Amino acid sequence: MALNQQDVARIARLARIELTPEQQSRAQDELNGILHLIERLQAVDTQGVEPLAHPLSAHEDIPLRLRQDAVTETASAERRAELLANAPEQSAGLFLVPKVIE
Repeated sequence: MALNQQDVARIARLARIELTPEQQSRAQDELNGILHLIERLQAVDTQGVEPLAHPLSAHEDIPLRLRQDAVTETASAERRAELLANAPEQSAGLFLVPKVIE
């Protein structure tokens, strides 16, 4: 799958970045290179290969270090107000964000 100039222009628009024609051409080449690499990775036969939780687990028995899932701070009205003060827009104690899906 190769991207054309229209695809790159659409990606740039969705990412809300402005590209010059030279940048758009370079981005097209780079994105097509990434997609080509992904196609090569997908072509590798992984039948019978066990998934790894850690890259070194194929060589060593490494236990996963997981932290305890515990609340580290309590919510308060003051803390909520402090956090919401950073929001460009808010409503009813919630952050308002721009719509990004077309």
